[in-house]
Amino acid sequence: MKVSCLQENLARGLSIVGRAVSPRSTLPVLSNVLLATDGGRLKLSATNLEVGINCWIGAKVDEDGAITVPARTLIDLVNSLRPGQVEMEAIVRTQTLNIRAVRSEANIKGIDAQDFPVVPVPEGDQGVRIDPAMLRQAIDQVAFVAATDESRPILTGVLARFEDDQLTMAAADGYRLSVRTIGLADKVDDPFSVIIPGRAMIELARISGEQTDPVTVTVTPSHNQVLFQLTDVVLVSQLIDGNFPDYRQIIPPERKTETIVDTAAFLDACKTALIFARDAAHITRLHVKPPADGGAGRIIVSATSAETGDDVTDLDAAVEGEEVEIAFNVRYLIDVLSVLGSPQVSLETTEASRPGVLRPASDVDFTHVIMPMHLGR
Repeated sequence: MKVSCLQENLARGLSIVGRAVSPRSTLPVLSNVLLATDGGRLKLSATNLEVGINCWIGAKVDEDGAITVPARTLIDLVNSLRPGQVEMEAIVRTQTLNIRAVRSEANIKGIDAQDFPVVPVPEGDQGVRIDPAMLRQAIDQVAFVAATDESRPILTGVLARFEDDQLTMAAADGYRLSVRTIGLADKVDDPFSVIIPGRAMIELARISGEQTDPVTVTVTPSHNQVLFQLTDVVLVSQLIDGNFPDYRQIIPPERKTETIVDTAAFLDACKTALIFARDAAHITRLHVKPPADGGAGRIIVSATSAETGDDVTDLDAAVEGEEVEIAFNVRYLIDVLSVLGSPQVSLETTEASRPGVLRPASDVDFTHVIMPMHLGR
């Protein structure tokens, strides 16, 4: 292999695939990135066997070939180079990558490309198209809820249900649930569901930040992998096998009180409460008071720590229904309010021992459920 490309393009491509590199693996080749010529361009690939990423960058190809080299070494080296032309040549006999740039030359010892796992690419033009901005927002609103505890693998994933002209995504960790529905560019003839690792969805949101064309989603015939095709990038993820819990049973079917409050003010109040709540299992009380004597409704956010003190924030709110006092983990409130994407938030409650539901005040496409915490008296 003998190619040349711009340092800035190579650095960008390596930053995209680098997150799929396995930092601690019994297979040394999984700590490497694959460089291969492909149709007059340079293809970069990395995989940790759960997530794989292919990225193509423009290059002048003088000789076809492929090699794998340690990702950390290559990324650090390329980032240290000055902007400009970078020439790379794979020496097959020694499995070494020679890199030359402006007044700089380096040699990186590699591993034969034949030892690198295949990171598949979509075949044909089949797949479901999704608007990238809507997909990113949906991932931001759902994937953070996916569990990190591997004791229940199914909850480490995000359920993606493709049906008619809609995609519904859901994630839960036993304490909270996020559900978001977005529209699809095309109607799905045969509805299907897959469970995608939450880490893969977060990576997809990261690498699609500059994407403007639709993202195409394809599930392999064996139904064990999903491919997301972007303009010059393909992300491949293993699917999680199993049945996702019926999240619809978790969403309370009714409410006794609805409280609409300014999202930014509520978020600031929760961040202030966290200062004291972090010493008390993150318990934060919400006291919702309906209008009295022609005044405005109120929601009082408070937290108490036996060691450091207490905090109370009184916010104006539009309240319909009964007075209620309920407690939540304030970190969970901060998480959802940070991704709500609406100037006002609706909090629906029934009683202190039942889950609370948060939604954008003007949007029914996003629902977030949080389990309450016990209120000691």
